Amino acid sequence: MAARLLPFLLLLLLLLHQPAVAVNFTCRAPGGAARCQSLVSYTARNDTNLAQIMTLFQIRSFRSLLAANGLPLFTPPSRPVPAGSTLRIRLSCSCSAGRGASAHRPLYRIAPGDGLDSIAQNVFNGLISYQEIAAANNISDPNLIQIGQEIYIPLPCSCDEVEGEPVVHYAHVVTSGSTVSGIAAEFGTKEETLLNLNGISDPKTLEAGQVLDVPLRACSSSIGSASADSGLLVSNGSYILTANNCVLCSCSSSSWELDCHPTRGISSSVCPVATCGNLSLGNSSSSTSTACESTTCTYAGYTNSTDFDILTSLTTQSLCNSAGAPVPQPSDGFSLLVEARSSSSFLLLSVALAMALLGWSSS
Repeated sequence: MAARLLPFLLLLLLLLHQPAVAVNFTCRAPGGAARCQSLVSYTARNDTNLAQIMTLFQIRSFRSLLAANGLPLFTPPSRPVPAGSTLRIRLSCSCSAGRGASAHRPLYRIAPGDGLDSIAQNVFNGLISYQEIAAANNISDPNLIQIGQEIYIPLPCSCDEVEGEPVVHYAHVVTSGSTVSGIAAEFGTKEETLLNLNGISDPKTLEAGQVLDVPLRACSSSIGSASADSGLLVSNGSYILTANNCVLCSCSSSSWELDCHPTRGISSSVCPVATCGNLSLGNSSSSTSTACESTTCTYAGYTNSTDFDILTSLTTQSLCNSAGAPVPQPSDGFSLLVEARSSSSFLLLSVALAMALLGWSSS
């Protein structure tokens, strides 16, 4: 009896572990908005370090990896990343034919024992399917790949506004036990927004391993359309280096205003002085007429066509509520993002089910 059931049990296991197909993120951004910075999640399957992750995703600037995760600039590349830790990878996104994909990177060199599905699922966390890798590299037969062959991994991304607002799109791999409402709460968006953006009609159909396009709110800024970094978006809990690394801008949900300051000693360029009169970039002064107003010298972009110049503007912020009482001010501090990923729990459940059925049939 057990022998007759074995083929059916193997079929059951195969169906339960059908590789998840990554979502083709919609990207219809017009003109200059067809290129942007986007984020993908990466959960380490084994103990690793920041340098190895940088190499895997071919991140050109180590500071970009630090900035996307809110890690201090003095963090060494050898910093350990324990298995189960999740990092955000910032990548350049390109929109074409209504969908978004990482622009020309990462490239992966096929090693002995690799298959397109194992590369998609095990190396790149299921962010993409083997079918998408095959299509992007004009591979007609996924079984006919060569050791040493270099292939392009088109990771999902988008540059579209969501509900009329600019956002940073984040490719999030659903973990076991997650719900749409829980993911929405975790990333500060609405359940309805997630459902509509990802074409999900029933939240109960959410599956572990599914890739969701999660829109992360970005801090507002004073950067003008004429600036070389026009359209700069920074999401909560991260920062970015801009103006030839002369300016560091961070985003915090306590204010949702881009907070920018001059950097010290990290730019290869000679950084111009950034001031608003007697007020330096990022500094504030209280109003002499009322204690409820503060004026800040804010970052407004930079020009690099003829002379390198950092642009600034004065903004006024209210420090009191309608009753005239002080309101809480932003606090600093970031931390490494860590999520427990239980991708093996589904496999254990399936094996247990098979063993139970075999035991029942032989009794």
